[in-house]
Amino acid sequence: GARIREGDCAVLKRDEVFKAVSVLRRRKIIFEKQWFYLDNAIGHIYGTTFEVTSGGSLQPKQEVEETPTETKEAGTDNRNIVDDGKSQKLTHDDIKALKDKGIKGQEIVQQLIENSTTFRDKTEFAQDKYIKKKKRKYEAVITIVKPSTRILSTMYYAREPGKINHLRYDTLAQMLTLGNIHAGNKTIVMETCAGLVLGAVMERMGGYGSIIQMYPGGGPVRAATSCFGFPKAFFDNLHEFPLSKVQSLLSGTFTTETLPAEPEENALGEEESNGLGEERQISLQETEEEPATEAPMEVNPAEEQDTMDIHAEDVEFKENREKENRENVREKQMKQWERRKKLKEAAALLRERNADGLIVASKFHPTPLLLSLLEFVAPSRPFVVYCQYKEPLLECYTKLRERGGVINLKLSESWLRNYQVLPDRSHPKLTMSGGGGYLLSGITVLLEQGSSDCSTSEALQGEEPSSKRCKLQDLPC
Repeated sequence: GARIREGDCAVLKRDEVFKAVSVLRRRKIIFEKQWFYLDNAIGHIYGTTFEVTSGGSLQPKQEVEETPTETKEAGTDNRNIVDDGKSQKLTHDDIKALKDKGIKGQEIVQQLIENSTTFRDKTEFAQDKYIKKKKRKYEAVITIVKPSTRILSTMYYAREPGKINHLRYDTLAQMLTLGNIHAGNKTIVMETCAGLVLGAVMERMGGYGSIIQMYPGGGPVRAATSCFGFPKAFFDNLHEFPLSKVQSLLSGTFTTETLPAEPEENALGEEESNGLGEERQISLQETEEEPATEAPMEVNPAEEQDTMDIHAEDVEFKENREKENRENVREKQMKQWERRKKLKEAAALLRERNADGLIVASKFHPTPLLLSLLEFVAPSRPFVVYCQYKEPLLECYTKLRERGGVINLKLSESWLRNYQVLPDRSHPKLTMSGGGGYLLSGITVLLEQGSSDCSTSEALQGEEPSSKRCKLQDLPC
């Protein structure tokens, strides 16, 4: 298996809770009320389970063979147990003292069992449940796993569902299947799910083929994509294109001269350089203010010498500033040129109008998006649209039916139920997901010029679908 290396993106797992982190030395991490450092994990295989020891260092957990305990003493039912909070003899302070002594979680759990007055009267199942609950609380055990679509989508859905438009992991799996995502594809992705859908598509394509990401606003968001830890080569065939330019590309008036050099774009650039831009601005302001504060003061003959020095510094500072400005301008021009080049490449790819598929999962209304983006998809290719709600997709369905050029239109909702599987107590989990959103999928077909006539005649006759009758009309007598 792959080993954990410094600088990797990894996912911490504890029971069913996940958290994505960068593996860096001497960096304190807080996860599930535990703090620790990942230094000791470097070099171990992914999937290793660690215990948090004193000082926050991780130690690989030794597999302890569970010795079959002598026939446990257990009650027949729980009817006589009253939860009055008095059954545990150990106080909060006692437990804290045990922890401070460095006693392991396992032993603390054992002490809790021994000091519980009601433990013996509980049924066997209730005893198991009690032990499990206490272990979760006092045994600090953490597994480090390699990120994947399944893990990251589960993590996002549990932690920040709003960021991914409540796209449930099983729905995402359906999208990849319905969109026929595979290596060598040329796929158009339009998503506002923090880059999760994009990452899923990239993982499925394995670095072969090309992806064009359509984005709203100043630049594409790829927070979740960076959690996957893809190799650099995966990004070579990833292109991006602004939604604001789609109409001009379709009408043939597209130019790269009017680049979206919006303020948000600059802010984005600064964020990428870890906020260094902000720091530079602050330091400039500070140095500007220094001479200004000293100038209005009354000048004594004795202080004249100082003011001379200040003026000399001022001149020097101005020269430095101009030099810095020139460098900034050059850097900006280079960036601008780079962006133009990338934009042209993406436009050229879209102009071919031969994409192998389209995936949409965004907070915007799907109808206008689909109608314009389907223009870039080759005939006989799949498309999938995700929406958190059903109504926009119903409208979209109707519009596509009217327009034609699509077949096999299907609106579906995926349904998910989790089960607890344990001996003698398997049942559906009590917390079931309410809804995983809706999918509209279909396949593009070549839109014939005469198709509009068919649809009008269909409206008049109101019998068979236009596609059938078109064929009948085209048949030689």
